[in-house]
Amino acid sequence: MWFFGSKGASGFSSRSTAEEVTHGVDGTGLTAIVTGASSGIGVETARVLALRGVHVVMAVRNTGAGAKVKEDIVKQVPGAKVDVMELELSSMESVRKFASEYKSAGLPLNLLINNAGIMACPFMLSKDNIELQFATNHLGHFLLTKLLLDTMKNTSRESKREGRIVNVSSEAHRYSYPEGVRFDKINDESSYSSIRAYGQSKLCNVLHANELAKQLKEDGVNITANSLHPGAIMTNLWGYFNSYLAGAVGAVAKYMVKSVPQVCI
Repeated sequence: MWFFGSKGASGFSSRSTAEEVTHGVDGTGLTAIVTGASSGIGVETARVLALRGVHVVMAVRNTGAGAKVKEDIVKQVPGAKVDVMELELSSMESVRKFASEYKSAGLPLNLLINNAGIMACPFMLSKDNIELQFATNHLGHFLLTKLLLDTMKNTSRESKREGRIVNVSSEAHRYSYPEGVRFDKINDESSYSSIRAYGQSKLCNVLHANELAKQLKEDGVNITANSLHPGAIMTNLWGYFNSYLAGAVGAVAKYMVKSVPQVCI
């Protein structure tokens, strides 16, 4: 029988931390982009990757907050290689600008961790007039991956090391709209459900990773693409929930919810 926190065949459990899981891993020579690295699990992902010797590029909306996180990481990990670059995933112009600047810098790319996201916000449109959760959680990462894929392929080929693309999805992908992805109603405010719209965007993360993995395998490219559910975690992603619900979640969090360090992307 499985219990929350019980160890599996790997020797790790849902309570294991990223530091524990990556103990002994040498990431020297690898370069990773982590979106949303200025808060929540993105911070811990960036910190542990830097701890293991990976050159981390923090792709963040708020570069001021990103700079503070970078400062904290460097204090904890002397010699860490961390850079901060601006990226607003809900803006396709910003995504294109980030990708262009990254490629112009001549940096390799071994790991692309599509982590940033928003959850269950009221109906809003992006600068491109696309429902905000769909634009931020799916379209921005879809375009970012497409624009950087050749860089990843070149890095994998030249370094002879496997590249990895990780879409941070959610178990909520099971709770999209009944018809799945409503491409013809993405901007339909009258039937908008904040929870189902979140599930829809997370379903797209899964479908994106699945199709990309299939194409990469067919093309014989040494890059994997996966999506994951990080577990229920108390982060600022819950910010759009009302205070009553947030309080109720907080009351049981210590028993059922993982801490940020226990997320292993």
